[in-house]
Amino acid sequence: MKNTPVKISDSWESLKEFTAARIALGRVGDSIPLSESLAFKLAHAHARDAVYSELNREALLTGLADFHLPLIEIRSKAENRNQYLQRPDLGRTPDESSLKTLKDHASAFDISIILADGLSAHAINSNVIPLLKVLLPLLREAGYKLAPLCLTQQARVALSDHIANGLGATLALILIGERPGLTAADSIGAYLTYQPRPGLTDESRNCVSNIRPRGLPFEAAAKKVFYLVQEAFKRKLSGTGLKDNAGFLGG
Repeated sequence: MKNTPVKISDSWESLKEFTAARIALGRVGDSIPLSESLAFKLAHAHARDAVYSELNREALLTGLADFHLPLIEIRSKAENRNQYLQRPDLGRTPDESSLKTLKDHASAFDISIILADGLSAHAINSNVIPLLKVLLPLLREAGYKLAPLCLTQQARVALSDHIANGLGATLALILIGERPGLTAADSIGAYLTYQPRPGLTDESRNCVSNIRPRGLPFEAAAKKVFYLVQEAFKRKLSGTGLKDNAGFLGG
């Protein structure tokens, strides 16, 4: 008679409904269940796919048209995905044609919003439109003058400094696909920088992370970003000198 492996349950089983993290997997003998092992490998594959995903340009342009803002497309100096991953420095600087595009659209703007593929174009494809549907009305009602939306490829966070500075904007706000994790391949990070200029580093920015339906909901994220934008203009700074004193904002 063949013995069937028995899955031994975990005392944390009741907590699984509160998190997507891999807890209470159970065990079969000295190992985890086969189903959990396969799920781990699948999640790892999804994360790798997200890194190599591409912006769905046509769908994004269609969705962004509803916001009635001019839109320009910008590329970094990274010519392809492999170069982008191997040379992070190239993802921080616009290519020559993009610099000219920025110069042609420059004016006195308050905010430049940049949409960037980052390490997960999938995150932008899935979540940037619903996030903007909540965020843009807040910025417009507050009277901020918005620069043309920028759709960027092969982009790192610091590319936003060049873009906003080139457009003449006082504040850069980049919505970028974050590095995928094993439970989150669709997360957006929102980074804002007051008085952006080439050469700034991460201590000059504020970040709202894990923006996605199963992370920080769009409404809560938009309120948090809007609060930080208002504080940045009020205090004329961003980064380590700008603290989030608003507390938790529910979605």
